[in-house]
Amino acid sequence: MAAAKSGAKPKSKADVKIPQLDWSAIRPEPVVLVSGAQAFLADRAIRLLRELLKAEDPSIEVHDVSADAYNAGELMTLASPSLFAEPRLIQVSNVEKCTDAFLADAQAYLKQPADDTYLVLRHGGGTRGKALLDAVRRGEGAGIEVVCAEITKDTERYAFAQAEFQRAGVKVTAGALRALVTAFADDIGELASACSQLMSDSSAEITEQTVDKYYGGRVETNAFRVADTAIAGRAGEALILLRHALGTGAEPIPLLAAFAMKLRTMGRVYGVRGSGAQLAGQLGMAPWQVDKARRDVDGWTEHGLAECVKAIASTDAQLKGASRDPVYALEKMVLLVAHKGRQLS
Repeated sequence: MAAAKSGAKPKSKADVKIPQLDWSAIRPEPVVLVSGAQAFLADRAIRLLRELLKAEDPSIEVHDVSADAYNAGELMTLASPSLFAEPRLIQVSNVEKCTDAFLADAQAYLKQPADDTYLVLRHGGGTRGKALLDAVRRGEGAGIEVVCAEITKDTERYAFAQAEFQRAGVKVTAGALRALVTAFADDIGELASACSQLMSDSSAEITEQTVDKYYGGRVETNAFRVADTAIAGRAGEALILLRHALGTGAEPIPLLAAFAMKLRTMGRVYGVRGSGAQLAGQLGMAPWQVDKARRDVDGWTEHGLAECVKAIASTDAQLKGASRDPVYALEKMVLLVAHKGRQLS
């Protein structure tokens, strides 16, 4: 059994009677609890399980349920045998926000799980649904727990990136790993994407020079860190990070591109209803990206988003020759974003 840390731990290890596994060790079981605050790894684990089950039987029925909008009886209906007895995968999101009806039905289901049915419970943390989690961990439902704790330390990010290359059988130097972790310290999803990009474009060993070729100034100051700081409303800190990035070799246009990408994503989720899992396919995004964009856009107005998108287009033109002081134009755009599109007097 792989050791792991949990974002929603039981009182003691003695309370846990089922295997607790790393995301990469997920396997089909009647009940699979995916716990912890690390949304990217949780989504990846659930996707891996779905691929394993489809490879085993392409006829498997996949159902998505949002526990925060659940109505009594849904789970039993979905788990009922179908005419042709196809296996079923029931993916339940937002268990940490579940309705009382879901809690009652899920706890009853654990007493007698349906045949040829795999129930995945995604719980992002918190105390809501604790009785259900405790029941799963005691062994009711004959399940496993996949623990996706938040990755907060550089050593954990380093180990994550190293494992990405090891799984693909690609050689990478220690210096390259350190450079990647420094460049993508704020978002484990972006770190995973960077590893994937390097592996797909480079046939030889990944070195520091390879990382520098692709990501350059991000090793010193992450462009997305500047954007995230401004979007969070920390104007002074964002300007300091911006100036440090420019002072250490980052180019203005890639920095602006990070803002453009963030604002476009925020615009896509603004005012849209539904869970991250439900909207992911519709918007062409991963569920964790939907959830993150929603957190980013909290407190913004439609007018503010529009003003910032216009400012980014204007700044792009100024960076490409329309202004004698492109750095000033970039700083002005950063301040506008930090004030959520409200013009400063």
